[in-house]
Amino acid sequence: MPAPRRPSETGTHADRPYWLWLPDSPPPWPGVVILHGAGSRKENHGDFGRHAAGSGWAALAYDQRGHGDSTDEMGPGALADVATMARLLAAQDGVDPARVIARGSSMGGFMAIHAAATTDALAGVIAVCPAGEEQLRRGLERGDLEFRAGPEARDDLAAWLGEHDIGEAVALLAGKPILLLHAEGDERIPHQHSRMLFARAAEPRKLIVLPGGHHRSAQHDAEMQGESLRWMRKALAGG
Repeated sequence: MPAPRRPSETGTHADRPYWLWLPDSPPPWPGVVILHGAGSRKENHGDFGRHAAGSGWAALAYDQRGHGDSTDEMGPGALADVATMARLLAAQDGVDPARVIARGSSMGGFMAIHAAATTDALAGVIAVCPAGEEQLRRGLERGDLEFRAGPEARDDLAAWLGEHDIGEAVALLAGKPILLLHAEGDERIPHQHSRMLFARAAEPRKLIVLPGGHHRSAQHDAEMQGESLRWMRKALAGG
């Protein structure tokens, strides 16, 4: 078996360690910022980064605060980091800055939706089994969210989550395309959550609910990775 394609570049930007994949196809390329979930890290989404680059997308995955190779604690500033990393991707030679999107899973889906609703650095969002504020608050209370954050940082996060509403964020996307992908067998976040978000979203929008599966299955499904990128490319082009 050939070795997996290595990132075109690795580094740290604004305290965020990242991996960047660039396509071999001629530019301009659309771009996708990859947001991992709670307790995960950029390396766990190398499969999607490689798939995106092979499909003609520039892809950037990074460690959120309190995760992976980052040196800080998780906190509300993680939301602003999404726009920061989107602008880094948009500044790469060959990337079309008008076609940079966010693709997030679980907590990353939560961040992707809120970021796309609040910054012009993102043109759309792919959300895989996205978490909502209530699921994240419950996870904080139970200690289920495996990231680095002391008691004060967790209190700040809980207060911050209380000020946000992912349903309102979806409604604020103002025509930016959104694709929601969820497994029916998700044991952590019910697929009905994505159905609710889809109902509140404006066109262009798409919902894919996969039979069976579990919380992590949809994000690593190669067929769905390809389908989501194909649909998003058409949606960004107005198709």
